[in-house]
Amino acid sequence: MFTNPKFKLGDIVTRKSHGYDMLFQIIEIDEEHKTAALIGLDYRLIADAPLSDLVKVNEDEMKKMRSVCEQKHIEAMRLIQQERRSAREKNAWYQINHTEEVGGSFDWPGKVLHMDGDRNYLKKCLAVYQELKVPTIGYHFPEKEFPEQLIPLLEKHNPDILVLTGHDALQSKRGPADDLNSYRHSKYFVQAVEKARAFQQSKDSLIIFAGACQSHFEAILGAGANFASSPKRINIHTLDPVYIAQKVAYTSIQQSVNILDMMKNTITGIDGLGGLETKGCFRFGIPKP
Repeated sequence: MFTNPKFKLGDIVTRKSHGYDMLFQIIEIDEEHKTAALIGLDYRLIADAPLSDLVKVNEDEMKKMRSVCEQKHIEAMRLIQQERRSAREKNAWYQINHTEEVGGSFDWPGKVLHMDGDRNYLKKCLAVYQELKVPTIGYHFPEKEFPEQLIPLLEKHNPDILVLTGHDALQSKRGPADDLNSYRHSKYFVQAVEKARAFQQSKDSLIIFAGACQSHFEAILGAGANFASSPKRINIHTLDPVYIAQKVAYTSIQQSVNILDMMKNTITGIDGLGGLETKGCFRFGIPKP
């Protein structure tokens, strides 16, 4: 099932000490200390591990392990589409105006600016945004550059929804969970959110999701985010930020986003994601172009 030859950059591995629970890619090897830096293949976690704790994963086993996440994604997409159909059927404004008399109606969902610390994850997210018909602009920067890169992008694109995500980790050896310095990247999410909220103070005019695996949920919300990870300091899936953003983008401006329903359509769920009461961004328009 697993093999353990000499490791190299780009190898797909899992950790013996964690019961082979997650797939990682090796991004750095420290030969002197016999350790490797890892990023999650499906989850937004960055970690360090002794080389002795790692085993390579062959292609067949990798497909088997990833199929669980893929099935969860398929189910999430099914629920999202089902929810959208139901919302249309219940919307009286849409029923009245979706007629030949006024030429039909058209959708105007919220626009997303997505900044991601992982280039490959960003590509995956943009593909799902496109499939879900959410207008999105995406940028890749290392998490530490988010605070300095953000404001020019907000000024340029004027989004309704801002997503700040990438990789993170709670490093208990640095300190307790309530200390922002105990996290690998949470402080950059906090700094970026603070700048974004200074740019637009209304939580209904600029809706912000920020965080990654094990991020400091309370600090990110305290900085001004509407939604964040991770309440229970658990790992979140690559696409969870997309599921949240699309829910906001397609919830009517006349309604608050149903947070519980939104979390049901994520892979991680309420232990990894949470937030504040927030209005949606979606508008119907007439006549249809």
